[in-house]
Amino acid sequence: MNSLMLELPMDALLLPGASAQSLAAEASFMLALKLFEVGRLSSGKAGQLCGMGRVEFLLAAGRSGVAVVDLDAEELNAEFAPNV
Repeated sequence: MNSLMLELPMDALLLPGASAQSLAAEASFMLALKLFEVGRLSSGKAGQLCGMGRVEFLLAAGRSGVAVVDLDAEELNAEFAPNV
């Protein structure tokens, strides 16, 4: 697997009492979340990027305030139309 190394100043990012591993996990989730939000990654690929399954990632994205479904008005109305 190819990987990308990103150098960040630990003293500027690490909170007192937090570990480097927790910072790395948060950073990879935030990167995956933003790339998903702007449409660069699918939910499955975003989950892979941050070590989560697709459903787990979608639930975490929703809790973070990122829309996980992008429906236009017509699709939204069809979704909530009563079945006859």
